[in-house]
Amino acid sequence: MLVVGGGAAGVSAAMQARELGVDVVLLEAAEVGGTSLNHGPAPVRTLARAARLARDWNSWADFGLEGSRPVPNLPAVLANSARVSRYARDRKHMSARLRHFGIELTENLGPVQFLDSTTMAAGDGRTWTADRIILAVGGHAASLPVPGGELALTYSDLPTLTALPGTAAVIGGADTGCQIASILADLGSRVSLFEAGPHLLPHADTSVSTGMRDAFRSRGIEVFAATPVQSLEGAGGRVRLRHQDTETPFDAVFAAIGWPADIQHLGLPRAGVTAEPHAIPVDAHLRTNVEHIYAVGDANGRSKLVQTARLEGRVAAKNAVNGPTAVATYTVVPTGSFTDPEYGQVGLTEAQAVDRHRAVTATALYENLLRPVTDGRPEGFCKLIADADRHTILGAHVLGEYSAEIVQVVATAMASGMKVEQLADLQFSFPTFTEAVAMAAQKICRDIGIGSFPAVWSDLESEG
Repeated sequence: MLVVGGGAAGVSAAMQARELGVDVVLLEAAEVGGTSLNHGPAPVRTLARAARLARDWNSWADFGLEGSRPVPNLPAVLANSARVSRYARDRKHMSARLRHFGIELTENLGPVQFLDSTTMAAGDGRTWTADRIILAVGGHAASLPVPGGELALTYSDLPTLTALPGTAAVIGGADTGCQIASILADLGSRVSLFEAGPHLLPHADTSVSTGMRDAFRSRGIEVFAATPVQSLEGAGGRVRLRHQDTETPFDAVFAAIGWPADIQHLGLPRAGVTAEPHAIPVDAHLRTNVEHIYAVGDANGRSKLVQTARLEGRVAAKNAVNGPTAVATYTVVPTGSFTDPEYGQVGLTEAQAVDRHRAVTATALYENLLRPVTDGRPEGFCKLIADADRHTILGAHVLGEYSAEIVQVVATAMASGMKVEQLADLQFSFPTFTEAVAMAAQKICRDIGIGSFPAVWSDLESEG
């Protein structure tokens, strides 16, 4: 088997195939670990942690703490982010471990391309032939398609900054754009966020999108929704951004408008593989139109999440070795952000649930829980969605501290087939943020008349 790409999907595919007794060659254009370890979630989450610590200074006085405001040392902050990127490669010796497992790994190879449907070649003339090929080539930040778009930076450029921009514009209000805006604002930049669509976080529940917008604005981030950017222009070391016939200069402009797959250099037509402009279509078993060639992770464009990429890598390897029987499922995939405030989600949004089910929702506010109040972070909520007839849990959407962790609880309940009344009966540790899950579940049970749950304490005043 030949696996192209050493990120989350490729490493999982190679390990799974080797576990099944197959000879595996793993080709990586740069360093094993891919975007998730080298440039994406791991280092960006580290930046977000530094930003969060800087933010927490604002609440010191509330807890009786005195001291000087911390001043971000950007080179030191970025160096710590790079340390995390190196951890898996150096401390865990990822490359050596893969080779020890029997995988033939080649790194820093540059792009490879098909010569025919079973053979791939590198730029230095080396070739590899395999019975099965799994494409796990990852993706890249999309270019901004406006005049002067080449002046925009991407999240990959964050480690190259030599100084924190005094003013920054972020174009794109989905996950990555909101993360960049949040990190820069916490570190001290004045940030303006531009989204062409009507809402931030277009794939999130409306309550989360609205809550994030309001939270950003309360922190001083300018949020422009339904505002396409028309052009960028260099102006004396700054970038002039034009929108709605208004021009505003910024010290830096970041674009986060999409994540197409890295397929342009693969020579797919020589292998007979059909591709779309930004991804390779696959069937339920992750096969391309050429039955012995598979595409996983960013390459097929289905999910673009690390956790899903790992699953797809395993599924594709099993199918390539044993025949196409395994199917990747996407019903219960919890996701979370590195924004301030955090948000997490799993399952259907409220709009999707209402469209497909007789849905019932309930929201537990953080301000009605002891732990958020004691931590000085009472802004946030946990919304739970269930089917009123079958009592199944359809989704959850959490905004506020520890949201990405809290939503995992609901994901586990959904995956195990728990009913909402069972979730309501769970005895979560007190005081914790996770109590919001049980509180919301109990509210749903009262609404649909099951379990004889009494009113939760936060509702006593409104019901009394």
